[in-house]
Amino acid sequence: MKNKKYKRKTHKGLAKRVKVTASGKVKRKASFGGHLMSGMGSKRRRRVSGMITMKKSDAKRTKEALCV
Repeated sequence: MKNKKYKRKTHKGLAKRVKVTASGKVKRKASFGGHLMSGMGSKRRRRVSGMITMKKSDAKRTKEALCV
């Protein structure tokens, strides 16, 4: 039992917040879109309402946590 390999588990909290695309990029919700929308312009509100692509360095750590 000394060299037994263990299965890795997906980080479920993270899996609910991000999506891995077919090309391997990681998408997440844009920041600053939770509340206080009345003070923002309509252009900014549209921008923060969508999904954005993560940077490569963050995406690498995210994929490790998701076991992808």
